[in-house]
Amino acid sequence: MAKDKAFYAKKTLKLKGKIKLMEGALVMGILNINPDSFYDGGRFNSLESALEQARKMIAEGADIIDIGPASSKPGSSLVDPSEEWKIVEPLLNELRTEFPDLPLSLDTYNAATAEKAIHKGLSIVNDISGGMIDPKMIPLIGETQSTYIMMHMKGLPQSMQQNPDYDNVVKEVAYFFSKQLESLAKVGATDVVLDPGFGFGKSLEHNYQLFNNLHYFKSIFEHPLLVGVSRKSMIYKPLNSSPEESLNASTVLHTLALQQGADILRVHDVREAVDVCKILKLNQNFA
Repeated sequence: MAKDKAFYAKKTLKLKGKIKLMEGALVMGILNINPDSFYDGGRFNSLESALEQARKMIAEGADIIDIGPASSKPGSSLVDPSEEWKIVEPLLNELRTEFPDLPLSLDTYNAATAEKAIHKGLSIVNDISGGMIDPKMIPLIGETQSTYIMMHMKGLPQSMQQNPDYDNVVKEVAYFFSKQLESLAKVGATDVVLDPGFGFGKSLEHNYQLFNNLHYFKSIFEHPLLVGVSRKSMIYKPLNSSPEESLNASTVLHTLALQQGADILRVHDVREAVDVCKILKLNQNFA
């Protein structure tokens, strides 16, 4: 890896309306508050349990909390915005009160939900469809100047894992990013994070082809790169394991992702991911 592509190159990201200088990778803690997520579904779908988990992740060093009011695992149906908002509003209110300076992200593809959350102080919109499900999403990002995580997904959650096919998955995902970035630029959106969308309309082979080309996305796009592989089937299925048993393997991939230039790790296990960031930064300091 060239020295000017070191994974701690300086960059900026707008969080809570302020420009943050990113001198190291950020850790985004996953807070799923729906009953059907693939790993922690149902564990944090009460207000108090969600708050306790948020406090735990913040204490462990999370830079961002990503709230997930709807499941997007394979086979999931799309959620209605009004129902989604009923789920997320109470938690968002409590977190904004208890942690007013904490950057919060909302995992939603619904512009109506995102708009309400932005007006309550949301920092980041995390859209698994990259603006493809709701045509109002990209104009909203431009209008509000919100930070936007743009993920690639082939198809919809309900059918995305039914024999996904690509001629060249790396080039097709890169093409998607380039087209959507053009649309975002037209509405004046500037703070965009790219997410290749591991497990969203990809086979095991596709996932690892993308993972092994993270450096490619870093070389052609001048945007932060988010990696979300925590406890996913691309990790546990080849090991004949389970999401519950895949922490160690997730940590291995988080290490490799940072070495390729990942800027944000989206994780279930904050303390372990923070440790990876600290050790790699320590090693970089003595290189």
